Amino acid sequence: MQMFREGNLPKRLIPASIALGSFTFTMTALPGTPAIQNAIPIPYFHTDTFAAPGLGIIAALVMFVCGSAWLMFRARRARLAGEGYGDHAQEKVAANPTPAPAGHMPSFTVAIMPILLVLVLNFVFSKYFVPAMDTDYLALPTYGKTTVAAVGGIWSIIMAMLIACIVLVGLTWKRFQNVRQSVTDGALGSMLPILNVGSEVAYGAVIASLASFLLVRDWLMTLTDNPIIGLAIVVNVLAGITGSSSGGMSIALQAVGQTYLELAQAAGISPQILHRVATLASGGLDVLPHSGAVITLLAICQMNHRQSYFDIFMVSAIFPLTAMVVVIVLNGMFGTF
Repeated sequence: MQMFREGNLPKRLIPASIALGSFTFTMTALPGTPAIQNAIPIPYFHTDTFAAPGLGIIAALVMFVCGSAWLMFRARRARLAGEGYGDHAQEKVAANPTPAPAGHMPSFTVAIMPILLVLVLNFVFSKYFVPAMDTDYLALPTYGKTTVAAVGGIWSIIMAMLIACIVLVGLTWKRFQNVRQSVTDGALGSMLPILNVGSEVAYGAVIASLASFLLVRDWLMTLTDNPIIGLAIVVNVLAGITGSSSGGMSIALQAVGQTYLELAQAAGISPQILHRVATLASGGLDVLPHSGAVITLLAICQMNHRQSYFDIFMVSAIFPLTAMVVVIVLNGMFGTF
């Protein structure tokens, strides 16, 4: 709010700006991103978070460039119309916050180090460390009769993020007033997203077992014989119905993931493109007006649907769907890369 006020930019664009950074390319497209949306397909397609990296980077560029251009276009129009930040007397934010003293903030190198560590270590663990481990024991009933291909990607994310957290604490140890309390607060803060994802997966399992859902699933699967396009349609529709990217994708993959994997393998299609398309599709119609993430974002920004939803929809639905189409077309022309 402070930055937009000082820049004399419309406050109604704040939710869309946040959505562009958190609901789009960082969530579904960038290879290696530890977002849950990029991890859910791993056990279904036996891939990792770096699936189809070239296509993922292209999708990320489409979302970032188009989304940024759209927000700048809207800001210019507002400036020409003399709109400015607007009168928001009800704002719960300090009008003149005290700036941080010189030298108080960590350096850029320290700030970026944990983020880079997550990406680099995730890659190393996914491609080299985990595959080299002796994991034959996973085939035993005690461990769910699974394989390292199904769980290795999740292991890599967990180890990379754990090490990054430890390094972060080590680099900024003197800045913590109470390390134990900070770690405790972080652990407690993680409970809500963990329970949300867990409940969505369980909810998906129940929905997928209903006879009525089977009718919807079978109808959606008759729309096309192409497993890539079919998967994109199913995930998009279910993400839109549930208003959740992770919930919609969980339901879709539980219902049709194995079927589309078999169809893709029979057609010589790489499972990596199924992973990337499923992830991209989850970040399209999930931001319909009833989406919990949208409602929460608007509440935090003290805006409403009438003021800000149109721009959220453009950057978080239209451009991600465009990126998904671009990826599908490029894969059809050049294959998975």
